[in-house]
Parts: sequence; C-alpha cells; structure tokens
Amino acid sequence: MSLTPATMRRLMREITELKNSPPEGIRVVTSEENMLDLTGIVEGPEQTPYAGGYFRVRFQFTHEFPAAPPKCWFATKIFHPNVSSVGEICVNTLKKDWQPSYGIGHILVTIKCLLIYPNPESALDEEAGKLLLEDYDAYCSRAKLITSVHATPRIRPSEFQTPSTEEEAESSTTSIPVSIPTPAVVPPPPRITLPVPTSASSPHTHKSSPTPSQPLQTSPANTLASSLSTSTASSKDGKERLSPLGTANSNVAGPAATATTKAIKRSAASASSGTEKRKKALKRL
Repeated sequence: MSLTPATMRRLMREITELKNSPPEGIRVVTSEENMLDLTGIVEGPEQTPYAGGYFRVRFQFTHEFPAAPPKCWFATKIFHPNVSSVGEICVNTLKKDWQPSYGIGHILVTIKCLLIYPNPESALDEEAGKLLLEDYDAYCSRAKLITSVHATPRIRPSEFQTPSTEEEAESSTTSIPVSIPTPAVVPPPPRITLPVPTSASSPHTHKSSPTPSQPLQTSPANTLASSLSTSTASSKDGKERLSPLGTANSNVAGPAATATTKAIKRSAASASSGTEKRKKALKRL
C-alpha cells in the first residue's frame, strides 16, 4: 500500500481529530506499529436491537484513496440486513455516493445511522431482510441474541471509559465547585462601663465620685475651726485659756493657717506684757 504524502497527512490529521473529539458513540483505535492499521468502534444505539453492543469496523486504505472509498467491513458478528455474514457492508456512501471530501468520521457516522434505520430493499443478508419485513419482533429478538453473544462485553471498552477532550472540558466546567469564602466573624469590642456620678452634673461633664480609699480633702477653714475648738479649755477658775499651740491639729497647712498662728502668738505676747506691767505698778505702790 502506497499513499501520497498529502494523503498521509490528511489521514493523520483526521485520526488525531477523531481521537481528541470523537462523535457520540464512536471511537477509533490505531496500531502502535502502523497508524493506518485503523479500527473504528461503533456503540449500538439505544432503543435498537443493537443497544449495549460495541461493533468493530476495520479499514483498509488503497492507493486510490481519497478518489475512491476505502475498504471497510464489520469485524464483529452482527445480524443486520445490510451486513453480510462475512461483514461486508452495503451502503451507498461506500459505493456510488462516495466523495473525496468524505473521511473516516463520515463513514463511521453513516454506519451508526445504518444500525438505526436498516434498509431491507438492498439486503446482503436475505434472512435478516425478510424477517425485518415480515416479523419485526422476531427480527429484533434474533438481532438482540447475536448482539448479546458477540458484541456485548462484560466491561465497557476502555476507549469509551476515557472521555473525549470536549467531554472533559464540559465536565471540568460544570463540576468545579465554587467556593464562597465565609466572612470572618469579628467579635464586638468590649463594652466599657463608665461610673455614674451620684450628684447632678452637666450633660457634657462627667465627674467621678471619690473612691473610699482616697481621703477627703479638708479645707483650711474647717481645719482652723477644729483647731480653735480643741485649743480652748476651761481653767480651774472658770476662765477660758488657750491650749498650747502644739496641741493644734498638725494637718493645718497653707497661707491662711500660717497667718492665724502668727496672730495667736502676737495676742499671747501682748497679754503677758500687760500682766508684767500691772505687777510693776503694784510694786511701786
């Protein structure tokens, strides 16, 4: 088999596209040694006697390709009016309706449509064509039996277990979970309770009441009054006299307390000098 370089490039490009983006229910398998040793796999369409089956179609390219269609046949046994007992396929696409623009993908899609709509008028398998026309239920039962025996594997073919590029892209777009970040819960700041003043105050001014541990400040006037009251005592003869200044309250402080102390000293000094004068006058008499 000899193909032109242009034909080889076209086949390689088409095989790569079919592997990356295959039509629904269709896969292609190539040999590692020869890329042109090509096998197509057609999945039996649903609601047909071929559902659940996987049918292999072999290809053989000649030097006339693409001017002439390639040779292709069913490698899997099938009960179908348009498929002979040796797997030869009767379809117009592979005969008089062939066009050079058609390729591998177009042939496999046509064969899949042939499984859905068989044509009993151009039957290669006369038994299948006659049964299809006369007793459709019997035709379906026979086709299902052949499919279950020869075309239904216990495990789905690995080519159909690996999704195509388009299916992977679609599944990756739809299956990625969108994570919405949960906003962090910020605890409220601690409440600071201000002491409530006991006395009436201005709405704009808050005065804190003195704590019990702080001593109350004593005004100089109160200190002086308590000092005077404690410094006076009654003598034996009923006359009031001033107590020594040393017994006065030692907490007296400030300029007012100092001035009061000086005044008391001056009055005491004047009283003692008057007494001495009276004593001297009595002596002269």
